[in-house]
Amino acid sequence: MAAFVQIVEFTTSRIDEVEALADAMRAQREAGTVLRGTFTSDRDRPNHYLSVIEFDSHESAMENSNRPETAEFASKMAALCDGPPSFYNLDVRGTWPE
Repeated sequence: MAAFVQIVEFTTSRIDEVEALADAMRAQREAGTVLRGTFTSDRDRPNHYLSVIEFDSHESAMENSNRPETAEFASKMAALCDGPPSFYNLDVRGTWPE
């Protein structure tokens, strides 16, 4: 079970470019601290997306955030978004089913 989750909420009218950027990052990236990522689109708000990224711990998430390739990805992604993203840093208190 992941003990820490980060949600990145953003809007973009250039989703194909965002997805291509994310695919390229995953393809070039060495094994990192991310356990799993889930990418979603909001059915009720066009051009609105959320990425849910799972980590073992807050420390592991911060290690990931401090990687140069993560900073480069974030900069390129920001240029494709319609505004700044929102970040939610969440300690996992439980999951189900277990």
